Amino acid sequence: MLKRFRVENFKGFKDKLTFDIGSPSNYSFHSEIIENGCVTKGIVYGINSCGKSNLGLAIFDIIIHLTEKQKLVQGYDFYLNMSGRKSFAEFEYVFNFDNHEVIYKYKKTDVNTLLEESLSIDGKEVIYYDSAKREGFTLLEGSDTLNASIKGESPISRVKYVNSNSILADNTENQVFKKFIDFVDRMLLFYSLDSRGYEGFMSGSEGIAEGIVNSGKVKDFQEFLKENDIVYDLYACEVDGKKAIYCHFDNQDANFFTIASTGTRSLALFYYWYIKMEKASFVFIDEFDAFYHFELSEGIEKRLREIAGVQIFTTTHNTDLMSNDLLRPDCYFILKDNNIKAIPELTEKELRQAHNLQKMYKAGAFNGG
Repeated sequence: MLKRFRVENFKGFKDKLTFDIGSPSNYSFHSEIIENGCVTKGIVYGINSCGKSNLGLAIFDIIIHLTEKQKLVQGYDFYLNMSGRKSFAEFEYVFNFDNHEVIYKYKKTDVNTLLEESLSIDGKEVIYYDSAKREGFTLLEGSDTLNASIKGESPISRVKYVNSNSILADNTENQVFKKFIDFVDRMLLFYSLDSRGYEGFMSGSEGIAEGIVNSGKVKDFQEFLKENDIVYDLYACEVDGKKAIYCHFDNQDANFFTIASTGTRSLALFYYWYIKMEKASFVFIDEFDAFYHFELSEGIEKRLREIAGVQIFTTTHNTDLMSNDLLRPDCYFILKDNNIKAIPELTEKELRQAHNLQKMYKAGAFNGG
């Protein structure tokens, strides 16, 4: 699980921003949302241009140099903050894997250029590399032979190089290292406004219809739509060599994506990723409900809440979702002025299950902090 993330001098985040999801409050309700001391389901609020999308890009910067998964490199233009005093951006991730702490830190001058990289497990720095000096070390058992090449030409990431080129011993430290690599490999970011906009988790540009058909989920997708008052008689077929989903009508049939509304197509995009999410580690969905009415947004959040073992965070402007019936106060975050905090940190009032969080938010109760 991801416990804490920090970034500085990246895009709109001039000063250090800390996203702490490893310090939950002591609420007795919705306890299933907290796993291993980490918040696993959350909603991020903020006005337009406050940095919600950039927060997602910042968290997922890690997959650019550690994985071979899909990358939205074009989203990382203007990488450094334009008013920043530093010539590099700094990132820090703190993870918890079975009560073992992993801290991964690095500096970059742009999306593809690492300056410095450090990985620590339970307080012990096991991998370090300084690209400018071409100096560093690796202390993981089984990676000893790689130290000889430290001063030579190095790949962009020493951590990735160690993972790909070492036969690591089967010990606790190395098992934790592998869990870290696996977690990053299964991270997923996607945009509800763009069917092709995703990062991490897999590679390629599989179509939505193709993915649903290949998963054998067409009828389940039909039921999912029906639950949200969208009724179609759907079936899978192949058109011009491509998998497709068609709607059956009395007089003629039609391609689902040709006749579906913008909101329904957005719902199909969500469902496409939803059936894959249980295999993800960390999911970030930007503006997930841009085309949804309140009941639909709430229904989607409830579905996400039921996915165990996966951290899922969404961004929205919909304050109707700010309710203790859905989540709990320490799962609602407000991003403002280069800071992001859970709402209990933004008020001196003790928040209880009976409180109307939306009413308090609109009344300005969470403007502190």
